[in-house]
Amino acid sequence: MESTVIPTTPAIRAEGLTKRYGPKTALDGFDLTVPAGTVHGLLGPNGAGKTTAVRILATLLRFDGGGAEVAGADLGRDAPGVRRRIGLVGQYAAVDEILSARQNLFLFGRLYHLSRASARRRAAELLERFTLTEAADKPVGQFSGGMRRRLDMACSLILAPKVLFLDEPTTGLDPRGRGEVWDSIRDLVAGGTSVLLTTQYLDEADQLADRISVLDEGRVVAEGTPAELKAKLGGDRLDVTVHDAADLDRTAGIMAEVAGGEPHRHDDGRTVSVAVADRVGALTEVVRRLDTAGIAAEDLALRRPTLDEVFLHLTS
Repeated sequence: MESTVIPTTPAIRAEGLTKRYGPKTALDGFDLTVPAGTVHGLLGPNGAGKTTAVRILATLLRFDGGGAEVAGADLGRDAPGVRRRIGLVGQYAAVDEILSARQNLFLFGRLYHLSRASARRRAAELLERFTLTEAADKPVGQFSGGMRRRLDMACSLILAPKVLFLDEPTTGLDPRGRGEVWDSIRDLVAGGTSVLLTTQYLDEADQLADRISVLDEGRVVAEGTPAELKAKLGGDRLDVTVHDAADLDRTAGIMAEVAGGEPHRHDDGRTVSVAVADRVGALTEVVRRLDTAGIAAEDLALRRPTLDEVFLHLTS
């Protein structure tokens, strides 16, 4: 089996992109580098600039300052060249529900100026690639949400783009549908496609993204692998839930002494957390001290920070 050759030039490089809507600044010096053959996640609260960034990079929106290259084409000087190299999947499926999957793909092929024979051949290839062959001739209106999104992705790949923009591709899908889309994205990247993914599901970014940029107020406030971003919160954490809420203060004091840091009390009134460097040693010592103090613990857990916590910390 031949291995896919990944080019060394970044799939996307943006420097200082700005976009204003009257007095409002949507992007304020946006920087981004996406290595070829990877998934790069864009995270941020509503209004942070994620969709604006994607629309600019996909040539759907003009920018006011800065510059970018997408798949080797200059965004400002060669927008048609960028469009020939990219695919875009928006938040809502763009397929016709009356037509079958095969007919939708054939239609998109013809819209992209493929010959009738080439459009039929490309439709068959994509139906097989996205495991839609058995349902190929059913009306799309009978498809599940996951199947529709996979068909939507297939339609965006008619011309085998080098870069694919996915703007919240699993919004509204159930866990099974999300899993189907995730598998399709992994297969695309394994074949050499570069993906820029915006998502409101932090577990989705954790599962799929090689690197993540966190946006807030139009700027990148943090960038790194999921593990690197989690490490910004201090590594592992020890959670203790006491049986009696009256013991919470004493428990917090013990954990502060063992860990050498300030514990965080949870809203339930019985759980306290603290960052620990030596996870096993800290757990053992806290258990020993709680036992000596006669404090009954209902639950003890060592855990890694989640992207949810990183997100809240960086964008609060």
